Amino acid sequence: MTDIDVRLREDVHLLGELLGHTVREQHGETFLQKIEAIRHSAKADRSGGEEQLSSTLADLADDELLPVARAFNQFLNLANIAEQYQLIRRRDADQPEPFEARVLPELLARLKAAGHSDDALARQLGKLNIELVLTAHPTEVARRTLIQKYDAIAAQLAVQDHRDLTPAEREQVRERLQRLIAEAWHTEEIRRTRPTPVDEAKWGFAVIEHSLWHAIPNHMRKADKALHAATGLHLPLEAAPIRFASWMGGDRDGNPNVTAAVTREVLLLARWMAADLFLRDVHSLAAELSMQQASPALRARVGDCAEPYRALLKPLRERLRETRAWAQSALTTAQPPGPLVLQDNRELFEPLHLCFESLHECGMGVIADGPLLDCLRRAVTFGLFLVRLDVRQDSTRHAAALSEITEYLGLGSYAEWNEEARIDFLQRELASRRPLLPAHYQPQADTAEVLDTCREIAAAPAASLGSYVISMAGAASDVLAVQLLLKEAGLQRPMRVVPLFETLADLDNAGPVMQRLLSLPGYRAGLHGPQEVMIGYSDSAKDAGTTAAAWAQYRAQETLVQICREQEVELLLFHGRGGTVGRGGAPAHAAILSQPPGSVAGRFRATEQGEMIRFKFGLADIAEQNLNLYLAAVLEATLLPPPPLSRPGAR
Repeated sequence: MTDIDVRLREDVHLLGELLGHTVREQHGETFLQKIEAIRHSAKADRSGGEEQLSSTLADLADDELLPVARAFNQFLNLANIAEQYQLIRRRDADQPEPFEARVLPELLARLKAAGHSDDALARQLGKLNIELVLTAHPTEVARRTLIQKYDAIAAQLAVQDHRDLTPAEREQVRERLQRLIAEAWHTEEIRRTRPTPVDEAKWGFAVIEHSLWHAIPNHMRKADKALHAATGLHLPLEAAPIRFASWMGGDRDGNPNVTAAVTREVLLLARWMAADLFLRDVHSLAAELSMQQASPALRARVGDCAEPYRALLKPLRERLRETRAWAQSALTTAQPPGPLVLQDNRELFEPLHLCFESLHECGMGVIADGPLLDCLRRAVTFGLFLVRLDVRQDSTRHAAALSEITEYLGLGSYAEWNEEARIDFLQRELASRRPLLPAHYQPQADTAEVLDTCREIAAAPAASLGSYVISMAGAASDVLAVQLLLKEAGLQRPMRVVPLFETLADLDNAGPVMQRLLSLPGYRAGLHGPQEVMIGYSDSAKDAGTTAAAWAQYRAQETLVQICREQEVELLLFHGRGGTVGRGGAPAHAAILSQPPGSVAGRFRATEQGEMIRFKFGLADIAEQNLNLYLAAVLEATLLPPPPLSRPGAR
């Protein structure tokens, strides 16, 4: 038993003792003794004393069943908090750093030993493109108010870890823990009403505000330090190897509550939250950057004033206030943004960057590399739109909408056409300069919702949106259909339209579908960036079992890599993983390194679902560890890819 295990056991014992005191206060000593009897009986049950546990449970009164269940549930929650904190607790000087902290420095050393130059390593690390897509999931039932109390309990465990606390200070920590545990015990654990898509989006924004907002600059600072130690080079300020997207408020596949109006509301809420968070940062920076000396470039912007940095940041602060106010008003009444509303991320980044360059030029780099650098890293990673919102819809909804349209136009039923007829029609309409629909066309409700969603996409800033994902995609026409609907809605910029292959049959057919799509005249010319393809893990596992599904997913990726290489098209694979094994869940580092060679070429996109978001990113320090794992794994899979699998009979 190591010293760390002893400390974990002590934390669990303390939290359990405080929970017991809370239960005693409400239900009395006799009830608490029954819980203790059940606990001891359960231990005996593991040694063969099953009758004792059954007898103890059978003696409970009906009105005691729920409190007993709640007591054990709450104890397990507290034990999980202690175990999670164990991953990030303070370590003695003679204890080794955890793997998550060592993984990048050790990888850089291995890459150098393998012959990669300093410049190549710095260039590749700086241009990595990892996007983690936060999704809602019904298995996340814990209320946000309870999650905040659990986070506060973890914070008190961290305070308690300081060995120089006086007895009075240690008693204060114990009192705070007692109060927090009592608050959690007396708070209803399960939501009485199902959260709306907007509620889910707000929960995702809270994870960013309370955790990722702090984790990203810390993670980037340590990654830059590791790179500099290995190569003598730094990451550029514009580098953002890890960014975030979201499905909360955009995933309408099977959820009728996610409408075009909901998507618009979530996009505005994201802009409000981004403006509010950056406003806090800039307000603090304006208070801190009181220095007088400035570069000629900064002086040219603000003139001859006593506090040039504050003079530069003041207009930015006012524009952030204006942006926040506009987003708030637009939630209730549609209105165009005013001239002061920030629209382009360069408007946020540029004044911060000018302050940074001026401080370094004037010998105040130690000031520039503090909170100002953190704000710059956030500006590049989150920007004015916080997260990019994906839209997801089932392919049958697009086909049904086009069927209604073709029947209205007297062309027959799109749903009854074969694949070649569909492709011919879609390509002709995509190339046409005229609208497909007359202005007076009044669609049915389902078709109207599809078209309204496309109009919201066309109206939203490009930087606020990610990809349009097509569930149950099975043909090249599924991709062209979405492109046509977006064109009809007025979208005049490129947007990634992503087929999702998720059943076993669709995975086996993914190669031929993409081969057909990429061979279509004009399709490749319309690609602006990589061809994104999403691999689903859940449905294929339901079809064929975990092992057969994993093999089908691997084969599909191998095929897609080969096709895109032959077509000279960049490939971006989007992994639709869940938290459980049956949904493709696995430790992120191992999962990425197990991908086929060539499938992770500096790019990686994956979902983070439901309760796993809280466990992996709910606390800033744990989020930082997981970001380190993602960064190192994608870099290793890019520069040291695994060898191809050897197959029986292959030579």
